[in-house]
Amino acid sequence: MKLPTIRKPYLLFLGDSPDLLTAKTAIGVAHWRPEWCAGQMRLAGCAADAGLPDMTIAEAAGKGVGTLIVGVATTGGVLPDGWNGYMVEAIEAGLDIASGLHSRLADIPAIAEAAARHGRQVFDVRHPTQALECGTGKKRSGKRLLTVGTDCCVGKMFSALAIAREMEERGMGVDFRATGQTGIFIAGGGISVDAVVADFISGATEALSPDGDADHWDIIEGQGSLLHPAYAGVSLGLLHGSQPDALVLCHEAGRLAMDDMDGRPMPGIEETIDANLRAARVTNPDVRMVGICLNTRQLDESAAHAAIAETAEQFGLPCVDPVRTGVNPIVDLIEGL
Repeated sequence: MKLPTIRKPYLLFLGDSPDLLTAKTAIGVAHWRPEWCAGQMRLAGCAADAGLPDMTIAEAAGKGVGTLIVGVATTGGVLPDGWNGYMVEAIEAGLDIASGLHSRLADIPAIAEAAARHGRQVFDVRHPTQALECGTGKKRSGKRLLTVGTDCCVGKMFSALAIAREMEERGMGVDFRATGQTGIFIAGGGISVDAVVADFISGATEALSPDGDADHWDIIEGQGSLLHPAYAGVSLGLLHGSQPDALVLCHEAGRLAMDDMDGRPMPGIEETIDANLRAARVTNPDVRMVGICLNTRQLDESAAHAAIAETAEQFGLPCVDPVRTGVNPIVDLIEGL
């Protein structure tokens, strides 16, 4: 599912992001698609840095930038009123606008009027424009891997991208299938499933990963967590719709409380593996867990490698940190399936 063409290169708009997590869309695009990125635009007070040259809109236009990407996750998913002027300025300078926010930039009068006046496009990639159907559960050809997690923001997208890249470098047939706004900017297409009406999440996932060659793998980006009180619904829809042959569990070592849950304790790895395998067997009885991606950002080098080795031994699965160690052991196992 390809988006209408988002013109490259990009200017990543970081706004006044107070930290890297707020600017995670920009950081992700800069990391995985540096060749598509000309620079970043940061406002006063911005503490995030995507490692790109700082540019004004005028400078970006002079360098042939095609699209300003709103690379932030704002409170409530809305564009702050004070940023409307920057969007209009970019449009007037000849740039298109692309956003993954919950609110639609195309519905903001000043932005919509400027785009119409100057013949520019506004892409609200979080909002699917194609017709979606309910899931069928019918078996599809090809192979699929889905990343799942003990919580939100534990590395499901990064792990999926790392696995897909390693498989591609080995000459395997593989596609990364994006299910969130950052992944869509990286992949150039996909469906942001958290904006899909609940009845159609599994069907959207089926459409995102259609029939493929027998030895072709779709690596599907996971969302939320099956044991998260707020976001389990989207996780379940992905599990059923992807019909995964393989699951990779993502977990952050040292995290004690679930994201946005006011101190709710984290579920255990074993509990999360069991829950995801049970749910996935609804559409693929032969699904198996093929590895654990351990996010060890809170640990020093020695403690990180000890945690990885201990987890691998405890669960009898390849365990890696995609950032520190790469994902070779998991891909080695996938190659044999």
